[in-house]
Amino acid sequence: MMYPFRNYKVAGSLVLTLGLLGIVRGGFSLMQQIHVDPCYDENGNPKMCIPDFVNAAFGKPVKASSTCGSPPSRYCVMSTGVSGERQRNCFICDVEHHKRRHPAEYLTDLNNPNNLTCWQSEPYIQHPNNVTLHLALGKKFELTYISLQFCSARPDSMAIYKSQDYGKTWQPYQFYSSQCRKIYNMPSRATITKQNEQEALCTSDHSSIEPTSGGRIAFSTLEGRPSGYDFDSSPVLQDWVTGTDIKVVFSRLNTYGDEDDDIARDSYYYSVSDFAVGGRCKCNGHASRCIEDKNGQLMCDCKHNTAGPECDRCKPFHDDRPWARATEKDANECVACNCNLHARKCRFNNELYILSGRKSGGVCLKCRHNTAGRYCNYCKEGFYRDQSKQMTHRKACKECNCHPVGASGMFCNQTTGQCPCKEGVVGLSCNRCAKGFTQTRSHIAPCINEGVGGAISTTPEPPIKTPPSPVDCPSCKGSKRKLSVGKYCKKEYAVHAQILSREQVDKWYKFTVNVMTVYKSGAWRIRRGDQLLFVHQNDLECKCPKLRLGRNYLIIGEENKSDNQNGLLVDHRSYVIPWRDDWNRRMRKLQRKARREKC
Repeated sequence: MMYPFRNYKVAGSLVLTLGLLGIVRGGFSLMQQIHVDPCYDENGNPKMCIPDFVNAAFGKPVKASSTCGSPPSRYCVMSTGVSGERQRNCFICDVEHHKRRHPAEYLTDLNNPNNLTCWQSEPYIQHPNNVTLHLALGKKFELTYISLQFCSARPDSMAIYKSQDYGKTWQPYQFYSSQCRKIYNMPSRATITKQNEQEALCTSDHSSIEPTSGGRIAFSTLEGRPSGYDFDSSPVLQDWVTGTDIKVVFSRLNTYGDEDDDIARDSYYYSVSDFAVGGRCKCNGHASRCIEDKNGQLMCDCKHNTAGPECDRCKPFHDDRPWARATEKDANECVACNCNLHARKCRFNNELYILSGRKSGGVCLKCRHNTAGRYCNYCKEGFYRDQSKQMTHRKACKECNCHPVGASGMFCNQTTGQCPCKEGVVGLSCNRCAKGFTQTRSHIAPCINEGVGGAISTTPEPPIKTPPSPVDCPSCKGSKRKLSVGKYCKKEYAVHAQILSREQVDKWYKFTVNVMTVYKSGAWRIRRGDQLLFVHQNDLECKCPKLRLGRNYLIIGEENKSDNQNGLLVDHRSYVIPWRDDWNRRMRKLQRKARREKC
């Protein structure tokens, strides 16, 4: 199957196509398929779709390196008399005169055989000088043919180039010359194999001076290319036919050998009535049409969850399998990642895709609602699964709420929600003593066995005393995330630190923290690295501050004046704020303001 060049495989088909150009010239195909959406079948399944075949050059501006008429100049049109003698009828080309001008816009206007309009170069620009025509298509097209119909004699030597990067670089497409070796240093009629399918050829075809007007040169991009009959499976040819710009270089005029005569020289010039480029808007089988965006730029109307000017990538959150060009056998629709409605972004991982048997390679990013995992399919540490709700529910994960005294850790079983209890402590959150155990005032052993040194009690003990209620807790200033220069100046130190470990000493909790950045330091010089940080038991139980192991915080407080504690002090008046990357910029700004105000 040759997509998208059906019916353009051989020269005979190309001639038929070019014969219809007068009808198709407006840029629309002769047959318009009527479908609700050509990219899906009647059952809604995706299928390969392609834009209509058009003349991509129609109405596009062409830049010519030479155009007659400025200043006005004479040119002569050659014809053959009754007796076979050559005759010349001379005229004036004048850019200021409507009926005498021959601008480049005539190259791509409506081609009417009964009223030809021709672009024309200045007379006698001969080798080694040349004349170029540059046509910008404005978007990537998959090109089938490039055709030029002449008002003058066809050139002796001419080259066609294409660009895939909007004119930044150029690739040879085809050469025409009666002397390929001399003009282009190329052999005439070289052989194309599968090993050199992207090689431009040089041919002496169409290099005769006859006819003196009305001749045509047509280049078929796939003619003679061995893989043209299996285009879908040939990335080499898919690249070969892709172009954004076309450049035609006229290298040598055809003459009768009388160019030494000044009058004869006025008869030799380049003149073209029709510059046509047949092809389809390149959409890789994922769009049936091209449309203009809000900036007037041509782009594909992408389907199959694809995106990009050429539908050349999957749209966001549709990276569960790699992007691929659509074929007749498989539309290669992009598939959304499965993140259980807990993430808005994902990425593709080729190794996971291969391990899954080429079924799924998506990895969810930034899982929300306290979920984690490749598919946001389980609860993160400190939360457990609420079996009464679907995994897609935003409250599918519940916080463990392990008792700060009765539990030996803050992370519970993610399936059952059971917290790890200390010896003699029971309950889902470890909030009461087991049968035969009595509550103590110790935070290390909150429940002790009554059988040690006395009779075993059979009476169930009441729940372990919980931390102070919010009514008993002081106002927590550290929970406020708004910082001002005044608040910054009132505190004695400001650091960015990570919580590493925790242990209890009497009524104090001693944390080991890794100080990453010091923004402010008082009389006691704070250095980067591991430091001790002390929090009173009551403040921590009131969750003011609220500290979690492994987390990063911005900590702003006052120096520790106790002789028994060599480290930072944090209480309910300190600012302990979960760290974000933008805090670094904000703290540097506060530093500069504080220096200016000399606080």
